[in-house]
Amino acid sequence: MNLHRLLQQREAQGRPLRIGLIGAGKFAAMYLAQVPRAPGIHLVGIVDLSPANAKANLERVGWQQPTYGAASLDAALKDGRTHLGDDWQALVAHPEIEIIIEATGNPVAAIEHVLGAFLHGKHVVMVTVEGDALCGPLLAKKAAEAGVVYSLAYGDQPALICDLVDWARAAGFPVVAAGRGHKWLPHFAQSTPETVWGHYGLTPEQAKTGGLNPKMFNSFLDGSKPSIECTAVCNATGLVAPPDGLTYPPASVDDIPFVCRPISEGGVLHRKGQVEVVSSLEKDGRAIPYDIRFGVFVVFEGETEYIRNCFKEYMVRTDPSGRYACLYKRWHLIGLEVGISVASVGLRREPTGCATGFRADVIATAKRDLKPGEILDGEGGYTVWGKLFPAEKSLAYGGLPLGLAHNVKLLKPIAAGQSLRWADVACDESLLAVRVRREMERMFATSERAAA
Repeated sequence: MNLHRLLQQREAQGRPLRIGLIGAGKFAAMYLAQVPRAPGIHLVGIVDLSPANAKANLERVGWQQPTYGAASLDAALKDGRTHLGDDWQALVAHPEIEIIIEATGNPVAAIEHVLGAFLHGKHVVMVTVEGDALCGPLLAKKAAEAGVVYSLAYGDQPALICDLVDWARAAGFPVVAAGRGHKWLPHFAQSTPETVWGHYGLTPEQAKTGGLNPKMFNSFLDGSKPSIECTAVCNATGLVAPPDGLTYPPASVDDIPFVCRPISEGGVLHRKGQVEVVSSLEKDGRAIPYDIRFGVFVVFEGETEYIRNCFKEYMVRTDPSGRYACLYKRWHLIGLEVGISVASVGLRREPTGCATGFRADVIATAKRDLKPGEILDGEGGYTVWGKLFPAEKSLAYGGLPLGLAHNVKLLKPIAAGQSLRWADVACDESLLAVRVRREMERMFATSERAAA
């Protein structure tokens, strides 16, 4: 509750938090729109593969010259401006920069950027949740070893879910379920970049005019992004994944406590303490009034008669038993809220969500029958979508992480609906992200054997 006051103090002392941003796409643009309005922040440098695109986004969100365009990082630090460039290594290596925001959306590149930041003693706010789903538990361990903070990005749904879970637990409530909303019908799992706009109610021409990326939007629709985000939540909070992937029960906000309770009590949960995603569509496609499509929720339990009476007295919406209640946010503001993570990490050394174990995983699953020799095109593409797995199931299966299912050749025929294994593809084992992921799998497989 004091972050704004602490930022004001840093502003008054002439000691702003010094930030570096890698990637200047849509998410980053939303953060850039807020930077001039936040006290105690100096965005020293922005690096992107296309500095011209970064400049265009700065102008789009209202930045004025000469606030950006410093010739170097040193010049930016000296005169309080922002440097634009394409050298991420120089950004993470600069001794005066404290926090790196990784916002490329590319999990393979993100792993390299994050590890480079740790090497130079930088805290990291990880916007690229695909990278966290791929290697977050090991990245968190390496951050601790480096004495820095590694954090999910507030504004994105995983960090907001972590916040609600923490609220419930800190208040003394057992968490029964937590998750997010989504527009979902089972056949969306086979959606491709060619079919995605019809599901969103847009024509391809409208999408093109708006500059919308069909692959990115499709990664939300086909269930990949919900699985990725729930993986991050499980690994950060200790909640568990459903045994065979998300089930997307339809429910209004008011019905979430009714639906997200154990199967033995009439709900959909295999056990208490599980993630789930709630659909904004009935199974026949009808829209549900008062949905949580763009929001997040936590279901918590009143364990005693007294607490349940309190729910009743204060007119808390519960399930019919009066035992289960829900707190929620119906919307999330994405990059507009990332400043919360920046302030929390920079001022309190506290992450807004960080993996504490390897509990869930997201595995590439065939959208259609696939033939040997085909090249997988990753998240949101034509070939695979991401399915949520419990981590122990993924390790036993040898599942291929969705984050590494891009631009790799298929070695075996795969039937539609079948999840892929490492052995099904020709992966470049020299790639840093592959090596790090393999290291994480070995580490946690060894830990499981030791525990057994």
